[in-house]
Amino acid sequence: MAFQIRTYNQIAPSGLQAFPQSLYQVAPDIASPDGILLRSANLHEVPLPETVQGVARAGAGVNNIPVTSLSERGVPVFNAPGANANAVKELVLAGMLLGFRHLKQALVFVDELDPSSPDFERAVEGGKKRFVGHELPGRRLGVVGLGAIGGQVANAARGLGMEVIGFDPGLTVEHAWRLSSDVRQAPNLEALLAESDVVSLHVPLIEATRGLINADRLRVMKDDALLLNFARDGLVDRAALLEVLGKGRLSVYVTDFPHPELQGVERVLSLPHLGASTVEAEANSAVMVVNNLRDFLENGNIRHSVNFPEVIMPRTDGPRLAVANANVPNMVGQVGTTLAEAGLNIVDLLNRSKGDLAYTLIDVDGPVPDRVQAAIQAIDGVLRVRRIPDVGA
Repeated sequence: MAFQIRTYNQIAPSGLQAFPQSLYQVAPDIASPDGILLRSANLHEVPLPETVQGVARAGAGVNNIPVTSLSERGVPVFNAPGANANAVKELVLAGMLLGFRHLKQALVFVDELDPSSPDFERAVEGGKKRFVGHELPGRRLGVVGLGAIGGQVANAARGLGMEVIGFDPGLTVEHAWRLSSDVRQAPNLEALLAESDVVSLHVPLIEATRGLINADRLRVMKDDALLLNFARDGLVDRAALLEVLGKGRLSVYVTDFPHPELQGVERVLSLPHLGASTVEAEANSAVMVVNNLRDFLENGNIRHSVNFPEVIMPRTDGPRLAVANANVPNMVGQVGTTLAEAGLNIVDLLNRSKGDLAYTLIDVDGPVPDRVQAAIQAIDGVLRVRRIPDVGA
C-alpha cells in the first residue's frame, strides 16, 4: 500500500518529484496521512490524525509545529537546516550594505527627484553628499550563532575583508571544521556586542533566546553599530530597541520581520521575510525534507529531526521495528525480552537518545506478529512502535 502524504503549502516541484509515484500518494486533502509536508502553515490549531508518523517542514524553523505534543506521541519532526543558508547569507550581506551605504535613503531620494527638472543632474550630484557611507573591509562583524547560516555569514565576511568574531557555546565539531580559522571566538555575548561594528543574529527562537538582545545588552553595543536580525522575530526586545533608537543610539536595525511598532521608525529597515525566498532555497529545502521523510517512512532512519536523535542503520534483508520511547533505563532490554519470548532473534540494533526521548531500530530474523507489536507497545514508556517491511517488500 502506498504511503499517504498531506501537503499544507505550495511545495517546490523538485521536492514533490522526489516521491516515487509507485510508493506515495501526495495531496493537500488526504484525511489519514502517514506524513505531513509543509512550509509556513500553522499546525498548532490543526487536529493531526493518529496515522501521522512524521512531520517535515521545508525550512529551518519549526515554531509553526506543535513539537512538544508530537514528541509525546512519538512522532519525529524533520526540518532542513542549512538548505537555505546561502540565501540568508546573501541577504545578510545585503543588509550590511543597506546599512553602511544608506541605500534605501538614496533610492528614495532619487525616486523623488523631478525628471523634468533642468537641474536634475545637479540635484543628483548635490544630494549624494547626504549618503556618504562606509566600506566593509576593516569593520568588525560579530556573529551570534555559528551554525549552517552563521558560519557561512562569517566566512563570507572574512572574504570581504571584515574582521569577524563569533559566539556560540553550542558550536558543533562539524560546523567548527567549516569555519574560517580567522574567526575569533568571543568569551561571551556581552564582549561580542561591545566590540562589534555589526552584529548579526543566527540562533533559533527558544525560551532561552527570546529577548536575547535586551536593554542591558543593547546598552553595551557601540552607538553607531548595525544590528541585523535575519534569524527569528522575538530575539530582539522590541520595546528596548525602540527606546535605544529614540535616544539616537544604533546606526541601523535591519530585520526580516516587519512589525507595526517598527513602521516609520527612523533607522529601521524592514524586509518582508525574504531570508529563504529564493527559488534555489525553496527547492533545496523541499528535496532535503522529502528525502529524510522518505528514509524514515521506508527504513525508519532519522536524520535532521528537531526532537529525536539521529539514528541511521543500514538495512538487512529482514523486517525492521522502529521503537520511540521515553529515555528511561531498561527499555531496550524489555523490548529484546519480548522479541525473545516470541522466538525472534535480533539481527541488528541501534539505540540513541536525545533529551527525554529515545529511538531504537531493530532488525529481526522473521515477521513480527500483531500480538508482538502490541506487547511492545504496551511496555510502560513506549510511545510508538512501527513495523517496517522487508527491503523490496
